[in-house]
Amino acid sequence: MDKEYLTIENNETIAYIEKNREASETLVLLHGNMSSGVHYEPLFEHLDDVHLIVPDLRGFGDSTYATPVDGLKDFADDVAMFLRKKGISKAHVAGWSTGGGVALALAARHKDLVERLVLIESCSYRGYPIFKKDKSMQPTDELYTDKASLAEDPVQVAPLIKALRTNDKVFMRQVWDAMIYTVDTPDEAYYEKTLEETLKQRNIVDVDWALLTFNMSHTSNGVSEGDGTIDDVDVPVLMVYGEQDAVIPRKMFEETADALADVETGVYENSGHSPIVDVPKQLSERIKEFLRK
Repeated sequence: MDKEYLTIENNETIAYIEKNREASETLVLLHGNMSSGVHYEPLFEHLDDVHLIVPDLRGFGDSTYATPVDGLKDFADDVAMFLRKKGISKAHVAGWSTGGGVALALAARHKDLVERLVLIESCSYRGYPIFKKDKSMQPTDELYTDKASLAEDPVQVAPLIKALRTNDKVFMRQVWDAMIYTVDTPDEAYYEKTLEETLKQRNIVDVDWALLTFNMSHTSNGVSEGDGTIDDVDVPVLMVYGEQDAVIPRKMFEETADALADVETGVYENSGHSPIVDVPKQLSERIKEFLRK
């Protein structure tokens, strides 16, 4: 699948896929951690009447990583610069997993750009906790409070750093099988293509730290104080969740929904962390219905 490239104001070059340019509704699809815009491919055939813009976030896929990110807000600012450079004055925005946090930050920080918001298996508006491990490699109740220690986490971080450094596709497939594809396994051609995209990531520790410190609430999440910007998200929001998600607990889904002023939710019984793969047609139809309200 051909990607295009656009250099934005901060000198990062964003790789992106664009489809159905003549459609009246524009939807920006923001991917999650360990992925790229290519991971949205199963939705493309079902969203063939929607103008799709699907970027690789900074440090993912084929986008550059000249300057490390400090938080999810940096990705949101990149997307805003990208859309303005392309001449997009307003768009619907969907975010999957980590991309959901980016989408929330975008809606709060760049209100003029976002028309409606779709959160797909999104991280919480209070971030995503990563706990220290005990001697048996089980999580404790103690959160990491500095990036250097987080990078040494023996379960969730260090093995992924090694796999990315050594281009270990076998290990990455095991991770995706165990955590993401808990319901359905994608066809082999798509799986191989997306694994290759996953292995292009150059920012794993920075993203994990950004998730840990992300907090749009009014209280501390145990690592960072909330900035209260969840109140600035004043657009209609659709949140969808897979009952068999092994990454995002149901509690995170519900707490974010409770914090939003104008939200509707949808739950898929036979879906895990990737409804993009598990229920692409149903997800696409629900998104289109929401965008056209």
